[in-house]
Amino acid sequence: MFWVRFLVLALLSLAGVTQTSSSPTQASEPPNPTEEQPPLNTGSLSFPWSHLRLPEYIVPLHYHLLLHPNLTILSYIGTVRIELQVQNNTNWVVLHSKGLRITTATVLDQNLAHLSDQVLPVLHNPTHEQVAIFSPRALTGGQKYFLFLEFGADLGDGFYGFYRSTYRTSTGETRTLASTHFEPTSARMAFPCFDEPSIKANYSISIRRSPAHTALSNMPVEQTEVLDDGLMEDRFAVSVRMSSYLVAFIVCDFRSVSATTASGVKVSVYAAPEKWQQTHYALKAAVKLLEFYEKYFNISYPLPKQDLVAIPDFQSGAMENWGLITFRETSLLYNPTTSSASDRLWVTKVIAHELAHQWFGNLVTMEWWNDIWLNEGFATYMEYISVDTTYPKLRVEDYLLDTCFVAIGRDSLNSSRPISSVAESPTQIKEMFDTVSYNKGACVLHMLRHYLTDQVFQSGIMRYLRRYSYSNARNQDLWDSLANTCPEEEFTSGGHCYSNSQAAKNAYLYAGEHLDLTTMMNTWTLQTGVPLVTVARQGSRLVLKQERFLRTTHPSDPAWPSLQQGYLWHIPLTYRTDTSTSIHRHLMTTLTDSVEVGEEVGWVKVNVDMAGYYLVHYDGSGWDDLIQLLKNNHTALSFMDRTHIIHNAFQLTTAGRLSLDKALDLIGYLRSESHTVPLLQGLAYLEAFYRMVERMDIPDVTQNLSTYILWYFRGVIDRQTWSDKGSVSERRLRSELLSLACHLGDLPCLEQAQRSFTHWLDSNSTLSLPADVTETVFSVGAQEDSGWASLLHIYTLSLSETHKHKILSALASSRDTNKLHRLLELGLEGEVIRTQDLDSLIVMVARNPRGHHLAWSYVQKYWSTLVDKFQLGSFSIRNIIIGTTGQFFSTEELTEVRVFFESIHEQASQLRVTQVAMDNIQKNILWMQRNLGTLRTWSFLKLN
Repeated sequence: MFWVRFLVLALLSLAGVTQTSSSPTQASEPPNPTEEQPPLNTGSLSFPWSHLRLPEYIVPLHYHLLLHPNLTILSYIGTVRIELQVQNNTNWVVLHSKGLRITTATVLDQNLAHLSDQVLPVLHNPTHEQVAIFSPRALTGGQKYFLFLEFGADLGDGFYGFYRSTYRTSTGETRTLASTHFEPTSARMAFPCFDEPSIKANYSISIRRSPAHTALSNMPVEQTEVLDDGLMEDRFAVSVRMSSYLVAFIVCDFRSVSATTASGVKVSVYAAPEKWQQTHYALKAAVKLLEFYEKYFNISYPLPKQDLVAIPDFQSGAMENWGLITFRETSLLYNPTTSSASDRLWVTKVIAHELAHQWFGNLVTMEWWNDIWLNEGFATYMEYISVDTTYPKLRVEDYLLDTCFVAIGRDSLNSSRPISSVAESPTQIKEMFDTVSYNKGACVLHMLRHYLTDQVFQSGIMRYLRRYSYSNARNQDLWDSLANTCPEEEFTSGGHCYSNSQAAKNAYLYAGEHLDLTTMMNTWTLQTGVPLVTVARQGSRLVLKQERFLRTTHPSDPAWPSLQQGYLWHIPLTYRTDTSTSIHRHLMTTLTDSVEVGEEVGWVKVNVDMAGYYLVHYDGSGWDDLIQLLKNNHTALSFMDRTHIIHNAFQLTTAGRLSLDKALDLIGYLRSESHTVPLLQGLAYLEAFYRMVERMDIPDVTQNLSTYILWYFRGVIDRQTWSDKGSVSERRLRSELLSLACHLGDLPCLEQAQRSFTHWLDSNSTLSLPADVTETVFSVGAQEDSGWASLLHIYTLSLSETHKHKILSALASSRDTNKLHRLLELGLEGEVIRTQDLDSLIVMVARNPRGHHLAWSYVQKYWSTLVDKFQLGSFSIRNIIIGTTGQFFSTEELTEVRVFFESIHEQASQLRVTQVAMDNIQKNILWMQRNLGTLRTWSFLKLN
């Protein structure tokens, strides 16, 4: 038959070798009809399916996939034989395919006999990324069949599907590899498949390669055969049952290091050969974290191996493919001589995140992308739980509040969305991988854990993972598992638990009340926004009021009532007073409420350690009481409480609910602050104000703020050493404080940085700079023409992506717009500066006062090119839009952005992020209108 001959000839032409002798079974080929037949006439056929989601009457059970990538001509061919369970009589098989050349299709019965002697027609629906195969003989419900397809495609030049990546050796040689990235909807770009998360199946994968390369997939190699043409065919063990987006395969020439966990799982870390020495930290961390998760979840890791691979071209941070996790190099490789303390923490957190996914996401998968937070929110939160236990010296808890502050920043805009949101098209689905799913999801889980207690939370998620192993789940299934309200038999049948009658039996007690966990948590996952709780003292009682917190609308605005209509949260309040060391608890389920605190109470701090996802506003003398407390005895509050108070005050200032004077008075105690987190939180607001007025070219306020910050924090700045010594917290403070001091023009800082840069250049860059201050040193050196040129040259030669990122940041800090323009050109070319770093580069340039209009003009000019490179809805596109427009503070700039979005209406209308960008600019405009005068007066008075 034609389809067999095509496969063999295509393999031969790609390989340039003689015919192989591999058997049809090994190659996933079906038995042959006796003779070739012409294809069926498709003229009378129309595409049989009109929905974005696939029909449910055909279920794949097992994929037999054979792939042969050619790394010379950058294309591949393959076959797939899919075992199908047909539930209804039909003549059609509908599945996903995007950008693939399907050359032959046939359907076989369960005995592998052909249902037709003719080549079956393949119809395409590119809009829905689907293909349909017509069988003239109907498939009978209740029977099993096999769909066999031959296909081919070019290796992609982006970051999705089965794509090519390259790296350069120290001798200048460019080498090529092929890797995959499928989440959320790109498995269909690599092979025809049923590409939805709830359609799970087993996979048997075979890959043909040259002897010089290594093939990797989800499972270990079970057998390798040397073919007659000298090629190798690796056959991997049958996978566990999993979703298509978790399938992965790589062909490369990488080196690896390996170790074995206490339970016998082989862990390996792969990287380009010359970066092999940077893999050792990741291996140690991966083993330790995998062992932690097995113990914490009380469920053994179900695969025999876990590979972690550093891919040179990679858009996101990492991808949790089951047994074959792929990473951007900066997220996996660690070089002790060039990586800072923050770099080490980042690598540890990313590994922790992806390993958590092996349970949350891989073992139990959300049923549809609207609940992707069940994957990403859990993995983000588990970073903190796991790293806090396994690497306590990294002080990961110091960063948890930042995670929630970022979530509140997005959630306090009217353009936010519920955690669980409608997502149907691929673009909508990509946009679900955002701050709401990751950060807000993690913070809501943090609140829930404190609400239920650690033990109840842990046992509940173990129950959830056991009940839905190798299956899919929804929000409700998590609440039922945590509350343990469903009889075990409701799960053994494979059904979901929606037993409302059982929900009332929730036995958890909180502040003396029995709880309906589902009702409570639906207010957090099905409702947009973040609540603001206003508290006021009335005698011995604390009077409470909740509302939706918005930074772009004030209660005096006419639109305010409609924006508040229908919003109500079940808020697990906590508070602490000066009369007791106890944490008091109260569940607030109404718009107004009150609690008894006693006449003798002096101050009240609500939302202890920010365990709850809500902001707090203190009416009456509440803020004055806290300001006085911080001045007199700030250690009466925990560092988390101090940080939370600072954050709340400045968020309320942005919303027009608290005067800027009051918020600035609040951080007046910071000279006495010894903890890094609140100190940096307060300093971050002053720095943000400085960069704001610097960007808007308001010289008097810029100069006054700069002088004040350097004067007020002189002591803590002078205590910093230009070294890598000290705890992680001390090193973080050093890095950020010296960076700011040099940016503000502090002469001692600039002189030390310039000396260090000169010595480093004189040593031909062989001198090791302290990693925590390297970026600051580079940024100062980059301000001179010769320094900038030297850094760009060293950038092209460096084998450390972490080191290169620091150099790129320094290059983008130049005050010379010609240099900034040159960087953007290099980013677009994608040779010197990889395309994967282009979105970060654009944002770096946009944050430069000399570059924000340049970056925005660049985005407008090359919009179509950027969408082609990164895909609409991707993190990179969102990062570019938010990163460039977030620097605007005027109505003229808002109009310019609106006009541009209108000019790309067809694309912009598909994106939530365009409205987020507009809201951000509106927020900035309102801040300037409300607070610039106060800031000018305050900064002047502080210096006179």
